[in-house]
Amino acid sequence: MTRTFPAVNMVTEPTTIKSASPSQVDDNSVKDLGVSIHEVALDLVDEEENQVNFTDTLFRKRKRPTDPDAIATKRSVFDDPMLAPHYWPKKDYENIHRFDPSARWTYREERALVRKIDWKIMLMAAIGFSALNLDRSNVNQANSTSFLTDLGMTTDDFNLGNSVFRLAFLCAELPSQLVSKRVGPDRWIPTQICLWSIVSLSQFWLTGRTSFLVCRVLLGALQGGFIPDLVLYLSYFYTKRELPIRLALFWMSMYFCSIVASFLAYGILHLDGVAGEAGWRWLFLMEGGITLLVGVATFFNMPPSPTQTKAWFRPKGWFSEREEIIMVNRILRDDPTKGDMHNREGLSLRRLWTAICDYDLWPLYILGLMFGIPNGPPATYLTLLLRDIGFNTFQTNLLTIPYQALGIVTMFLVTLLSEHVGERTLVAMLEDLWTLPFLVTLYALPAGPNPWVFFAIVTGLLSYPYTHPIQVGWCSRNAGAVSSRTVNASLYNMFVQASSIISAQMYVASDAPRYERGNRILIIICCVNLGILYPGTKAYYIWRNRQRDKIWNSMTVEERDHYLTTTKDVGNRRLDFRFAH
Repeated sequence: MTRTFPAVNMVTEPTTIKSASPSQVDDNSVKDLGVSIHEVALDLVDEEENQVNFTDTLFRKRKRPTDPDAIATKRSVFDDPMLAPHYWPKKDYENIHRFDPSARWTYREERALVRKIDWKIMLMAAIGFSALNLDRSNVNQANSTSFLTDLGMTTDDFNLGNSVFRLAFLCAELPSQLVSKRVGPDRWIPTQICLWSIVSLSQFWLTGRTSFLVCRVLLGALQGGFIPDLVLYLSYFYTKRELPIRLALFWMSMYFCSIVASFLAYGILHLDGVAGEAGWRWLFLMEGGITLLVGVATFFNMPPSPTQTKAWFRPKGWFSEREEIIMVNRILRDDPTKGDMHNREGLSLRRLWTAICDYDLWPLYILGLMFGIPNGPPATYLTLLLRDIGFNTFQTNLLTIPYQALGIVTMFLVTLLSEHVGERTLVAMLEDLWTLPFLVTLYALPAGPNPWVFFAIVTGLLSYPYTHPIQVGWCSRNAGAVSSRTVNASLYNMFVQASSIISAQMYVASDAPRYERGNRILIIICCVNLGILYPGTKAYYIWRNRQRDKIWNSMTVEERDHYLTTTKDVGNRRLDFRFAH
């Protein structure tokens, strides 16, 4: 999630490393970069972000184990006296008092700190994400009961409810991000959870089609933007190499939450008739109450930044001064643009418009629109499909568990593969590549198939390796600057939600029960994704990088310095930026 910076080539004489105090690192220290940076540049770790292919990965030699007490600090632009002033954090950056280019730390310290961040920061964020999925998916479990009949609705009404939810979710993405940047994700995320929890539990009192649609709109409006908000928040604590696998853990927690939700639904739906109310009403009330408690707890467990963990209820904070120095400097060395804005700074209309017009991210938006359509309808209508083929309400809820458990495994494996090979495009294709043969098999099934054969095919289809987290990180990485990254993440997610609206129209009542026409369209879309969109996106970014290389490599050192000093380009508009693919 950072731009690729020009290599730092420095020849200096060995000197004793001098550690400046964090308070000494301010605007005045920039004037003395030629001295201080030269003195500390030799003990750094050189690590470049390269595109790695599968052949290199399979046949390369195993690296020697790293000494845990060796210096782990990565070389960055802050170690070049000519480049450093162009990337220095802003005066009002909330962590500026801990920024120190001379700071050094060991692998042992860094690993211990990352584990601590995982437990303190990532765990709470994952719980919040699980709350989102609990309240977002319980309508499908309710639909395995007499839900539609009790409210006097049809399948088409249910489809409309899904569509207006997605539309509201989509429309709320960008406004939510603007609010998050202004007030801070640490305040806005807990507020979102509490508000949508109240709406979710209020579905206990649904009376018919109108109240159902109103609740779906409100839930979509309040939940929209939550995912990009979380991605923005986590980027304050993790580097570009660490974030993708954490995002994958988010979506794995979604599957885990779905498994737990299936067991909860199985138990809660047995309350049918208690106090004269249907089981699905108790489902909404109880699960909404659970997520409301999560929302309240989140207010007390989401600090604004690495250096702002102290509060009246946590006077000592979570991290020591040493840990704060390591966190701030490792993040800025990894991505200096994170010092361009503070965490309570809103986006200007000019920055917003610039991000929207960033045509280099349009290929990823198109992928976001198309990649999830082939497996969307079978997932959305799984409970209805299982009911129609002969399983009862309680069997249906339990039969949704196997694909969710398998989905955790496949998502984890595809994320490890992505991390190992450093490849985005080919790994992201695996979701549709997995889906295609199962769709063809589903399309070829005869009328009235054996229920267990049908269940096996659908379970296999829905066990696909979910590559959405990889593509979210890919979009964020190619956005470049923090200011545009916020908007671009929202725009990408808006296209993903639009994909859900499209997929919700694939299975229509006139095509039931086999949905041959719908499955045929899904197969065609899957083939387009695999044969045109993914290869085209990779080819585009390779071409764009070659254009940049040709210009940048033809410039002298003086011309590059002049460009960095005078340019108004930001993020991926800069000549020193290279796109990941």
